[in-house]
Amino acid sequence: MTANRRRGEVDVELDGKTYRLCLTLGALAELEATYAADDLGALVERFSRGRLSALDIIRIVAAGLRGGGHDIADHEVGKLQTAGGVAGFAAIVAELLTATFGAAGATTNP
Repeated sequence: MTANRRRGEVDVELDGKTYRLCLTLGALAELEATYAADDLGALVERFSRGRLSALDIIRIVAAGLRGGGHDIADHEVGKLQTAGGVAGFAAIVAELLTATFGAAGATTNP
């Protein structure tokens, strides 16, 4: 079964295994709390600036993994690998944010 982009799902490969990521309402609430964002608009604004730190990437991917049903901590995500290294993780974040928010939430610069 493939990811349903209309539901904000994306399938990615991490450490040679396929995972489904989704920024569910709970995952978005987690990110709002992490970034002290007042609302989803503030998250979109933050993520659409095109400048994400490695920690931002870890947090977003981890929230997406948890939203996709995987029980994983942020520090564990930091140990995972994907094709393309950091650029590959930035592409995952861009795809996940685009699936969640549309083009307004996308970023490709780590």
